[in-house]
Amino acid sequence: MQTNNRPVKEIAQEIFAENQAERILGWKRGEFFYDNSPAVFSAADELQEFVYDAFCGSNLSKFLVKEAAKEGRIAVLLKPCDRYSFNQLVKEHRIDKENVLPIEIDCDGMVDIDKVRALGIKGIKSISADGDQLTIETVYGQKNCSKEDVLLLKCQTCKDRTGGDRFALVREIEEMSSVERYEFWRSELSKCIRCNACRNVCPACTCEKCVFDNDKSGIANKANSDSFEESLYHMIRAFHVAGRCTDCGECSRVCPQGIPLHLINRKVIKDLNEFYGEYQAGADDSSVGPLTSYELDDVEPDIVMNRGGGR
Repeated sequence: MQTNNRPVKEIAQEIFAENQAERILGWKRGEFFYDNSPAVFSAADELQEFVYDAFCGSNLSKFLVKEAAKEGRIAVLLKPCDRYSFNQLVKEHRIDKENVLPIEIDCDGMVDIDKVRALGIKGIKSISADGDQLTIETVYGQKNCSKEDVLLLKCQTCKDRTGGDRFALVREIEEMSSVERYEFWRSELSKCIRCNACRNVCPACTCEKCVFDNDKSGIANKANSDSFEESLYHMIRAFHVAGRCTDCGECSRVCPQGIPLHLINRKVIKDLNEFYGEYQAGADDSSVGPLTSYELDDVEPDIVMNRGGGR
């Protein structure tokens, strides 16, 4: 179901009025205007708290894993980039599509409040969007800026908008020497506080019990004790979601330390595209992924060792 440019709240009200679903998964305003949070609405009168604006960056697909398993049909609001995650979860049988009413909503990019502050704008009271321009009301008066300058990182290279080259930074890192690459990731991953925010928000991380929560694994709920453990957590996650990551960018969006975790996944995606042909996880809900199928002309393991001149 598509909104056809109608107000999203109007669509939500219609769903309840016509009994199309018993619940709606959307967003509600948080403590501040810029921290809208995922929320389940069970009745029309609860929609008073419903909101959809430039601060609804969170991907709702992950929350469907538990919500769609409950009794009754649930409607979910899906931005274009979120639809990939939804399709992938359906493909992996993590969501029963029969219990879900997907609502495709329009999105022209979400705003990063930290980027607005980085422009030197202080005392922010509210922000409203008018096309590509933002009007920012502050305690010191009104300010303006271009929306494109303050988009969330994941929106800058959105697969469904006119964005930049999402593999540009990956290529820059590939061009580094092995020592430079090591130092780059050593510096970034050393910031990790093991809060698990990236894992908890990732639509591809849906194991009922993660290896990092398994008391018998030897690595359960441990803080980083050395440089090896700093890398271990993120490398294991990257391999677990290889071929399944839709590049939704949620991992980097929620990281309180600002680690560009999406670049690890994009490196894997870039390699898969080069080894097995162009593939977008979640482009549909039925095709077989490159790591779960086999062709006679698949690349051999030594292609990795022979690529890049051994740098």
